[in-house]
Amino acid sequence: MPVAVALAAAAALVVLLVLSAVAAAVFFARTRGARPPSLSRVEHAPSSASGSSRAASSARKEKVGADQVAEPGAASSGVASSSAAASSLESPVKRKAEAVRVGGGGGGAAAGVEMEVGWGRWYDLTELEIATGGFCPANVVGEGGYGTVYRGILAGGEVVAVKDLFDHKGQAEKEFKVEVEAIGKVRHKHLVGLIGYCAEGPKRMLLYEFVENGNLEQWLHGDVGPVSPLTWEIRMKIAVGTAKGIAYLHEGLEPKVVHRDIKSSNILLDKRWNPKVSDFGMAKVLGPGSSYVTTRVMGTFGYVAPEYASTGMLNESSDVYSFGVLLMELISGRSPVDYNRPAGEVNLVEWFRAMVGARRVEDLVDPRIPAPPPPPRVLNRVLLVCLRCIDADAHKRPRMGQIVHMLEGDEFPFRTEHRSPRASHRTSTGSRPSLLSENVGATDDSDKSMAR
Repeated sequence: MPVAVALAAAAALVVLLVLSAVAAAVFFARTRGARPPSLSRVEHAPSSASGSSRAASSARKEKVGADQVAEPGAASSGVASSSAAASSLESPVKRKAEAVRVGGGGGGAAAGVEMEVGWGRWYDLTELEIATGGFCPANVVGEGGYGTVYRGILAGGEVVAVKDLFDHKGQAEKEFKVEVEAIGKVRHKHLVGLIGYCAEGPKRMLLYEFVENGNLEQWLHGDVGPVSPLTWEIRMKIAVGTAKGIAYLHEGLEPKVVHRDIKSSNILLDKRWNPKVSDFGMAKVLGPGSSYVTTRVMGTFGYVAPEYASTGMLNESSDVYSFGVLLMELISGRSPVDYNRPAGEVNLVEWFRAMVGARRVEDLVDPRIPAPPPPPRVLNRVLLVCLRCIDADAHKRPRMGQIVHMLEGDEFPFRTEHRSPRASHRTSTGSRPSLLSENVGATDDSDKSMAR
């Protein structure tokens, strides 16, 4: 009997140990099997989380992606990151709308949400309606073929310019992306800064820094009285600043940007007459290794380079020509095309060349410029810069960086690269060539180029 009891107890102990081992094995197996799914949920949390988590995560990824593209030390990063933002503009908008809905919807919730896309802030349409007084006509500060510009005051007190783009057959979307790609991340003291955007439904709006003193066209051709507030010194300050802004687009960025619509109404002025180039809706980006781009001819009549108008081939020299016309406008106070003038004076470029050829350079100066008039040497230098900018041979036009040096320096901007050794010897041993002799050479070159 004791033996049987002992055997039964031993058997029960064995069964108990086996059951314990099985239970332990199952427990450890479950524990090991549960860890990977748990880690997987952590790694892929956005795919199983709520809508607000998806929006927050997407916003973080968007900002990180933009920061990785845009290194602050490189000039090329501005255009690159802006181009990346432009190619995915719809996605932040959808994420923003989703986040607003999750947050409770309504105008109040929308107004409090802010999203960064690497180069600026996303604004709600409601915010901009409040800022502009419901897009009140009294707040209109500019209007063109692509949109209306309103003065607006944001909730924090910041004054901005809100450009409401016209949507003619998708034109709003095109200009929206062009401006973001061209200057979204670009910062320069002589370029208007793009600080944000709004994209809701068909609406496309761009927000810029507000420049409070109007544009150059208003001061040159508006009703400012018999004496212009733009002295010769102020006009040259505007010319040099504008040249620096364009030079940065051409030579300070990679890829370079051609503005394609340089004109007086696109030069904004602050209270100290510092110029800022604006309106990049027609800008074109020239990729690495590209010397020109073939595109549909666009621009403003009177400013468009002749070779671009006839061939559609666009590069930096097209902007140089437009700047030359703008410089003539600053000197003379005349519009590029004015049908109210006599037949020989309708076209500013043609009249300008004729006056220089007739040695009547003093008559080119705007009579409304207050005394003292520009010194003859200074005037001759600026007139020669004009002639070089409008050279009919685009290859002979100077670069914008060279133009800045010509306007700021005390040297005459004579062209030396095409002279014969005999002509160079005469120049170095004789007196300095006159304005007329330089212009005749430029006119001959122009005529030959046009004949070709």
